[in-house]
Amino acid sequence: MDARELLTDLAHRPLQELDHFWDSVDSGQLNEHPAGHPNSIAWLVWHTGREIDVQVADASGREQIWAQGWSARFDLGVPDDDLGLGQTEDEARAIVVENKDLLRGYLSAVTDESLDYISTLRPDDLADVIDESWNPPVTRGARLVSIYADALQHVGQAAYVTGTQRG
Repeated sequence: MDARELLTDLAHRPLQELDHFWDSVDSGQLNEHPAGHPNSIAWLVWHTGREIDVQVADASGREQIWAQGWSARFDLGVPDDDLGLGQTEDEARAIVVENKDLLRGYLSAVTDESLDYISTLRPDDLADVIDESWNPPVTRGARLVSIYADALQHVGQAAYVTGTQRG
C-alpha cells in the first residue's frame, strides 16, 4: 500500500465514522448543547466539513465546495470564510442546522472532493512544503493527515454527545 492509498482510506474515515451513529441522531438532538457546551452535534459536523473543505481547497488550489451552493443551502448568517475556529460561545451556539441530511450531504460532498484531489497526487507531491509558517514547515502529506485526524476527533465528539443524549 502506498501513501496515496493510505490517505484515500483516511479521507473516507470521517464520513464512515459519522455513518456509524448518524441514523440514531434525531433532528431534535442536532442543536442541543450538552452540559452547557457551546458546540452542538450540528456545529461539530458542520465544522468538520468546513475544516476539510477549507484546507483541501487551500492545498489543492481548487474552489471550496462551500462556495458551490452549500453556503446558501445552509444559510447560517455567517461569513463564507467562517469555519468555526475562534468563534465565541455565542457565535458557536448561533450555528443551527435543522436538516441532518444537509449536514451529511455537505460532509459527503467534501469527502468526494478530497478523494478526487488525492487521486491526482503523485508520491513526490506529498513531500511539497505548502506552509512555511510552522517549524518545521508543513508538507502536503502532513497537512492531509492533520486534516483528517482533526476531523475524526470532531466526529468522535459528535458520536459521544449522541450517546450521552440517549439517556
